[in-house]
Amino acid sequence: MSLLVGRSAPKFRGTAVVGGDATALNTDNAFKEISSDDYKGKWVVLFFYPLDFTFVCPTEIEEFGKNYDAFKELDCEVIACSTDSHFSHLAWRTQQPSLRNLPYPMLADFTGKIAKRYEVYKKETGYALRGLYIIDPDGNLRYSVVHPEAVGRNSKEVLRVLSALQTGGLTPCNWEPGQSTLG
Repeated sequence: MSLLVGRSAPKFRGTAVVGGDATALNTDNAFKEISSDDYKGKWVVLFFYPLDFTFVCPTEIEEFGKNYDAFKELDCEVIACSTDSHFSHLAWRTQQPSLRNLPYPMLADFTGKIAKRYEVYKKETGYALRGLYIIDPDGNLRYSVVHPEAVGRNSKEVLRVLSALQTGGLTPCNWEPGQSTLG
């Protein structure tokens, strides 16, 4: 396993669906090429999910959207990624009311290249597992977790871990933002 916390995060590049109200988006203004280089100097939460038009995935994507301002307060960008195409992302955002006004990009990884680099590509199904990575402003991987397909993640826990990482100190079990660190 070459993907380890403390090492450089794999680079990524691809087409993402960006923008606010998906019902106002079209193929002329919805798509943007993004890459890891665009996020130098910022914290990044990059999370993978299996597929568009599923059951657990929209609950996670919506919750990260609801907590987006809290991530921004911590100088962190959020990026969702799946092996669906950018056209599928746009169609899903348009059809799913809870996803219409996402404030962060949905990156398309139709070839699975990014998911493979992040070691969450499930060859048997052709989609990504629920991998989540926190990348620091220097491009280093600081946190990683992979959930099974049937179990959604907790965006508030990700905020807690991000806050803990940003303290630069040792945070004990059950540490919460505002509490003292161990050193």
